[in-house]
Amino acid sequence: MIGGGPGGLYFAYLWKKRHPEDQVDLFEQNPADATWGFGVVFSDQALEFLRADDPETVDAIAPHMESWQNITLNLHGDSVAIDGVGFSSIGRLELLKFLQQRAIDAGVTPRFDTQIDAIDQLNGHDLVVAADGLNSLVRRAYEGDFGTSLSYSSNKFVWYGTSKRFDTLSQTFVKTDRGAFNAHHYRYSPTMSTFLVECDHATWQAYGFAYKDVEQSKGVCEEVFADTLGGHCLVSNKSVWRNFPWVWNEHWSFKNIVLIGDALHSAHFSIGSGTRLAIEDAIALVKALESDAHLATALHRYQAARKPVLQKLVNAARTSAFWYEHFPEHMKLDLMDFAYSYITRSGRIDDARLRAMSPAFMARYEAAKNGGGAA
Repeated sequence: MIGGGPGGLYFAYLWKKRHPEDQVDLFEQNPADATWGFGVVFSDQALEFLRADDPETVDAIAPHMESWQNITLNLHGDSVAIDGVGFSSIGRLELLKFLQQRAIDAGVTPRFDTQIDAIDQLNGHDLVVAADGLNSLVRRAYEGDFGTSLSYSSNKFVWYGTSKRFDTLSQTFVKTDRGAFNAHHYRYSPTMSTFLVECDHATWQAYGFAYKDVEQSKGVCEEVFADTLGGHCLVSNKSVWRNFPWVWNEHWSFKNIVLIGDALHSAHFSIGSGTRLAIEDAIALVKALESDAHLATALHRYQAARKPVLQKLVNAARTSAFWYEHFPEHMKLDLMDFAYSYITRSGRIDDARLRAMSPAFMARYEAAKNGGGAA
């Protein structure tokens, strides 16, 4: 295993637990207690998927998670709740520590603070699983063989935390004299929340963020979202402005090397599925490897079974990201039309599904439409 994120740790744990006679070495360039970002969020659907394959793990982490059953949208000082959209979250570092301990208990040999500079350092291993993230060394070494494509969303985003506790996963949209901002925020512990700030490139330029340091950027974001933060500060952790990278690989394995998680694909943070997809990749890879003793055939089976499922999710993520790239235009809508546009943005939810999933919201939305204005 190269990479000690959730996907890498989970595959190492799962394989070693099911095959205790195998040697599983995990290499992670960072210390065991280091991470980027703050909280990790799972939809109820994602947790049920994991529970079907590994109820023991879900039951172990569930007591440490924050949970809620709706999304709150805030626009121009008004808000609307979209019911029936359940999520749970946990601190990223807490999740990593939990998975580290499970892997160690299963007999995995983790090697933190260990940089792999060349793939030939791993000669002698039967299988190399690359879970080393968006900037994967393994993928970049063989990107022609993997058929790698890389592009970037036009929006800028920066990831913070805050001690302000939010009741639900929330989106706050703010218009200023120099542009529009959006914050994705949700609690991941009793005392901390994730607070991701996003804006289009024109707004980013208008504020001169390219010339501001981390503290100056944080100060601007605290000012823009002062009402939302309610006197609480933002917390930085490698919090620099970025463009979201779209990573895709046509071929998922090369020789005895296979990709999972962000090394293989990226899914926009607006659908909150990065960690979920990495763990699902790990489960799919374990199943494929157990289904065929011939490595090349098993790796082909992994791609054949998983790729169609993943392609649908990545396409939905791209559609969602496109909506965010134009969110200042959507902000011109009234509150209920804006909320409807938001919840249907990925193309996976139609009116019938929305009525079944979010009856209270749809009743309010349809009443507003029939009444000719916002409710």
